[in-house]
Amino acid sequence: MENVRGRVFKYPNNVDTDVIIPARYLNTPDAKELAVHCMEDIDRNFVSQVCAGDVMVGGWNFGCGSSREHAPLAIKTCGIGVVIAKSFARIFYRNAINIGLPILESEEAAEKIQPGDIVYVDFQTGLITDETLGCSWQAEPFPEFIQNIIDKGGLMASLKE
Repeated sequence: MENVRGRVFKYPNNVDTDVIIPARYLNTPDAKELAVHCMEDIDRNFVSQVCAGDVMVGGWNFGCGSSREHAPLAIKTCGIGVVIAKSFARIFYRNAINIGLPILESEEAAEKIQPGDIVYVDFQTGLITDETLGCSWQAEPFPEFIQNIIDKGGLMASLKE
């Protein structure tokens, strides 16, 4: 898994899957079309400002709500390199791994990191460094077998080998 350095987009607690990708767009299987509408109900400027490798930060229970892979898929397809949150809804956590979106839980990092900060994440160690603030926090890195799933682009891609 390649490390990530990017600008932060920060969101509050309980961002649900209907906010990440509104249900009105779920009639397409095209990930690029989903990405065009990612976060539009909470952050109209997100899609026009996000760059490959940027970092999304959330509060408690990120990805709650409907059980759909569309939400992490839209985030990943937008170019977000990692989502850091205080906690993730269980099904979002699993769906993120299934589609190959790196996620890390760190209550303190998610609390202190601010929108627009530049954050570097070392996936091997789980170290999250806010280069803007000059602070670092330790998250639990994924075990090697999960890192391999993410490296391959998700569960289905990893099973093809």
